[in-house]
Parts: sequence; structure tokens; C-alpha cells
Amino acid sequence: MLQDLQAQFLGSTIGGLVAGSIYALIALGYTMVYGVLRLINFAHSEIFMIGTITSLFVLISIAGGTAPITLGVFGMIAVLLLIIIASAAVSGGAAVLLEQVAYRPLRKKGATRLAALISAIGASLFLQELFGLEIIEWITGKSGRVQQNAPRFIPHEELFHIGNGVVRTDHVFVIVGAVIMMIALDQLVSRTRIGRGIRATAQDPEAAVLMGVSIDKIVRLTFLLGGAMAGVAAALYVMEYENTDYRIGFLLGIKAFTAAVLGGIGNLRGALLGGIVLGLVENWSSIFFGSQWKDVTAFVVLVLVLMFRPTGILGESLQRARA
Repeated sequence: MLQDLQAQFLGSTIGGLVAGSIYALIALGYTMVYGVLRLINFAHSEIFMIGTITSLFVLISIAGGTAPITLGVFGMIAVLLLIIIASAAVSGGAAVLLEQVAYRPLRKKGATRLAALISAIGASLFLQELFGLEIIEWITGKSGRVQQNAPRFIPHEELFHIGNGVVRTDHVFVIVGAVIMMIALDQLVSRTRIGRGIRATAQDPEAAVLMGVSIDKIVRLTFLLGGAMAGVAAALYVMEYENTDYRIGFLLGIKAFTAAVLGGIGNLRGALLGGIVLGLVENWSSIFFGSQWKDVTAFVVLVLVLMFRPTGILGESLQRARA
């Protein structure tokens, strides 16, 4: 019994790191927008969904269908980079368009956060139905109401074992790709002029304006960066799980929001930590309660964090000065 538990634990840990990496990338969009605008962008989940559809379209165009593609190492890396760039560009552009249509008019009129929240929910439902009814069918020729399968281009081959846990090729690509993107974003916000503008706007927008910072430009860049991270997560998700549908963003979006809250919404490193912790807790819980309880665990974690530590593990970062 103990040996079985150990075997499941190591395997679940590897799966948790893979899922947590994807949660963390999506959570970065939530945490950046909240850090700058104090807005929960619930339509961010659909930005992720748009990224998965983009990756699906690129892969089907390359493969000519859903049959697996046989590639060498450099070919696999090239295709992965292609879907990452395409998904990041489309998701980032969609996020900027979302900000201009759904949020900026309200912000210019001084609307309440409740109005922005309602606008976010409306935009989320609109994008779901648009892709479910029209866009996916136009791209794939199949009804958007059914799950769409993507061709496999990275084989799920065993590389090595950690105890009884198996580390596959696709696991390494997901974890390494996610870590690289999160480090790059952290360095961008911490060390560049753009990052200083983002942090200044988050801490004191009035003072930032006096120092010559364009709030509209910073908000647009924030949505662009958050959307691009969701696009990267989408590409890695399609590579790993090889499917998508028009509702894919709903559940993953809530889990990513949970990860952002768990780590400390407004804190980029907190989003990374929250995503990894949530992925691990989810997978570990399936050992004891069964995989059917995995999603329930995520919501229980969200409720517990909001009850006992609403600022998250690391607390807020971008807006610490405002508090």
C-alpha cells in the first residue's frame, strides 16, 4: 500500500508541475491587470481559449489534418516556437482589443469597478459563443460545439524516471518553456523602462502622469503582455493535451485566477508560486479522493485562501505602495 502511494505521489508531482506551469502563465495576465487597474479581467480565460484555437489552426495547417507529425528535434522546436509566437501574437492582440472595447470607455467615464466586472463577464460570454458558433467551424470545418483534436508533433516518450515517476519529452518542453517565459516577464517588469512605467502606474497613477507616464499606453502594454502569456500557455496546453474547445478557458481561467489569488494577486512571482502549488495540490488530492475531485480541490483552495489569507502567500507587489 505504501509503495503504491509513493509511486502515485511521484507521478502526480510531475503532472502537477506540468499543469501548474500552465496555470501560472495564465495567472500572470490576471495578476498584471489587477495590479495596474484593480480589475479582475474575467474575459482573460477567453483570451487563453483564442490562443488554443490559434495553435490548433497552425498545427492543422502544417499537418494537413489531425494525424501525428514526425519531426526531428529541431523540427519539433521550430513548430513549438511557431505556435507559441502565433498564439502569443493573436492572444495579445485580442487582449488589447478587449481593453479598448470593453474597459477603456468605462475607465474614461469614471465607471465603477462593478461596471467593469459586468463588462468583463459579458465579453467572456460573447467570445465563448462567437467561437463556439462561428470561428471554430470556419477554421476546422467542424462544429465548434465539439472537442477539437490537435495533431501530435512532440512524441510523449519517456526520458528518465524520478523514483517511480516518469518524465516525458512533452513534460520537459512545458516546464522549461513556462519557466523561460515567466523569468523573461519578471525581468521585463523589474529592469526595463516599460516595467518601471507599469510599476509606477500600479503604485500611484496620478504621480506617474506627472512624471510623464502615459496611462493609456501602460494599460495597453499590460493587456498585451498578459494576453501574450496566455497565448504561450495556450500553445503549451495544446502541445501537451492535444485538444481544445470553445469552453476550454472557463475552468482553466478559474483555476488560474485561483493561482493568482493563492500566490498574491498583483505579484508576478506569486502567480508562479500559486500556479505550481495549485497544480501540485490538485494532483496530490486525486491520490486520496480520486481524479473526479480534482476540480473541487481547486475551488476549496480558493475559498480557504480568501477566508484565511486573502492577500495570498506572497501578498501584493505591484500596488504595495498604494496600500
